[in-house]
Amino acid sequence: MVNLTELNEILKQIKILLLDVDGVLTDGSIIYNDQGIETKVFNAKDGLGIQLLMEAGIKVGIVTGRRSEVLVNRCNDLGIKYLFDNVKDKGAMLELISSKTGIAPENTAFMGDDLIDLPLMMKVGFSVAVADAAEPVKSRASYISSVKGGRGAVREVCEMILKAQGLWENILKRFSR
Repeated sequence: MVNLTELNEILKQIKILLLDVDGVLTDGSIIYNDQGIETKVFNAKDGLGIQLLMEAGIKVGIVTGRRSEVLVNRCNDLGIKYLFDNVKDKGAMLELISSKTGIAPENTAFMGDDLIDLPLMMKVGFSVAVADAAEPVKSRASYISSVKGGRGAVREVCEMILKAQGLWENILKRFSR
């Protein structure tokens, strides 16, 4: 974990936020109906945070071990262009993501919750574990969110980045008219 001064300096340099899905954008539940169709529950506040981050020029991407149409639909809804799904080795994805986006690993943040996320978390400039992440993930994170995955943890980090980069006050003004 880093102290507050270091945290702000790191967040000022973030140009892309990468997110795991199950346990980060959702509470980790995977629901199948009687027809075998998968459903996920996403947090609207997380969605707005993602949109505000992208509107401010900070890219957002998804790196997940599973493939689902529900996720594809959510990414389309939010305008997330960087979707890497069915990923077995998340750590190996960083080079591809850096080449596609032109963003260096030290300017990359990643938010995860479980062991599969560790290889990518260990390679980025800023790693976040959600409050209910597995202990080995929390112990290696730069920051631990104050709330659980699927409950606004992504929004918390989006706001932190926007505040550190001096963009938050203008966003508040836009919504305060």
